[in-house]
Amino acid sequence: MTTSTYALALPLLVAALVATAPIARAQGQEPSVTPYRPTVANPAELPAPGWLELEAGWQRQQGGSDRRRDSLPVTAKLAFSEHWGVLLGTELGLRSTDLDNNRYSGTGDTTLIVKHLIGGDPGQNGAWGVEAGAKSPTASENLGSGRTDYLLTLIYSLDALGNRLDVNAGATRLGAVDPGQERMQYGWATSLSRPLNDSWGVFGELSGTRNTGGDTTRQYMLGGTYNMSKRVVLDFGMARGLTAATPDWSAFFGVSLLSARLW
Repeated sequence: MTTSTYALALPLLVAALVATAPIARAQGQEPSVTPYRPTVANPAELPAPGWLELEAGWQRQQGGSDRRRDSLPVTAKLAFSEHWGVLLGTELGLRSTDLDNNRYSGTGDTTLIVKHLIGGDPGQNGAWGVEAGAKSPTASENLGSGRTDYLLTLIYSLDALGNRLDVNAGATRLGAVDPGQERMQYGWATSLSRPLNDSWGVFGELSGTRNTGGDTTRQYMLGGTYNMSKRVVLDFGMARGLTAATPDWSAFFGVSLLSARLW
């Protein structure tokens, strides 16, 4: 993709997503969208059962394992019940410049996650959830590891004093490893968010990964959200790396959309 293509891609994608959403007969009868992006940590809750939710965004990363990386991440979310659902995500557009100034473009790997809300109430003692799945090597050449990764994440969510706390801790079995590197990689993320009023909100997050014989990453993220309606939430922000293996900085914006009722 050219620079101008990337500049136009997300607005066009957002317009297409909004166009797929049926016109509300009465907004009060609809559930609200349940955004997962842009933080690393996901909430324990699932979207409303039977409603397809779509998320899309743009992100630019500078530094770390690549000199620069631009991507258009997208995710589809669907809950079959209050306790079970699936997430399907990929990067529709991906452009990377490595440390030797080689440039690659194409699409990213595909991740399929099964999610289970174990129980609890975020407004009381907190809610627990778990995610399990795999990242398939669907990326274009030189844009992925070429191997399948397997993921497992435990989630805790709590609403207290007007704030939302989401804590994730997980393990990934890497399909591709370097000599001397262990296959198991462990990750964590703690996100804190707060609404400022009916439309605006702010969030902050610390996250990282650890792998024996491999890279250790850590970053902090700051950003905001804007609720256009119950169906559409916009997000924007930045992240700063705290280790040499983490991108020095990244900037992003995106949208979460309650798209259509399937049943």
